[in-house]
This record gives sequence, structure tokens and C-alpha cells, in this order.
Amino acid sequence: MPRAVSNVPRLKRKKQIMKAARGGFGARSKLWKAAKENVERGWKYAYRDRKNKKRDFRRLWIQRINAAAHQHDMSYSVFMHGLKLSGVEIDRKVLADLAVHDPAAFTAIAEAARTALNAAA
Repeated sequence: MPRAVSNVPRLKRKKQIMKAARGGFGARSKLWKAAKENVERGWKYAYRDRKNKKRDFRRLWIQRINAAAHQHDMSYSVFMHGLKLSGVEIDRKVLADLAVHDPAAFTAIAEAARTALNAAA
């Protein structure tokens, strides 16, 4: 005798998509095909933009560090090279935060980078 096939996984998925479609305009929140296309497109963009968010923040941190490094007569690349030579291991996120919120600490780090560059030359 054949086993009865359960619709539970399919219905659960449909319920999940229709719930995610709430707030959509018109058919995009009511009709299955339109709602499914809309939600899947949104999920695709969300996946892509989770990656882009990391890229965007790294660009922002580099711009902030570059601006602060230029105030100390160094370019971003020279500053980062000096940090590497001096053995300072601070990531870009923290460096950017220091550049914006604690200029005195950033000045101390910039001087450490400058002394390491002068010693290497």
C-alpha cells in the first residue's frame, strides 16, 4: 500500500514566504507567484548587500584613516607601512574610530609609525 505524501514542508515554506511578503504593495503581498518573486528578489539583494556592507565600511575606515594621516603629513599607505614596521597591530576599524573620536591617541600612533619609518630609512 503506498504511503501518504505529506504537504507539511511545502506548506511551511509557502507560509514563510507569504509572511515575508507582508507589507508589499498589492499583489506582491497577496498572490503566491508575485509574492514569491518579490520575496526571493529581496532575499537575493539582502545576501548581496550583507557582503557589500563589509566592503563599504572598509572603504569608509580607509578614508578616515587617510584624512587623519594627511594631518600628520603622511599618506595612508606610508602610515600603514610605518605601523607595520613599528609592530602596532590595530585594525582599520579601531584606527578610524581613534581618528574621529580621539585625535590625541591617533597622534601618538602616527608618531610611532613615523619613528619606525625613520629608523628603517
